[in-house]
Amino acid sequence: MKEKVEKALEKIRPMLQADGGNVELVEVSNNGVVKLKLTGTCGCCPMSQMTLKMGVERILKEEVPEIKEVIAI
Repeated sequence: MKEKVEKALEKIRPMLQADGGNVELVEVSNNGVVKLKLTGTCGCCPMSQMTLKMGVERILKEEVPEIKEVIAI
């Protein structure tokens, strides 16, 4: 499942990079929880939680249905 998540993140990264940010995959657990680290301007942006839940998590769940939750660390 980690490979599927990484492949889906490759589709998301250009949008984040356009705003000076990025996302780093930290862990994919067996129970479907994905841990990500938002970097660059995304790491300190006050809207980062919304970006994570409404953008990144939504797209990852569409691409990899086994994902239950996405958490920023």
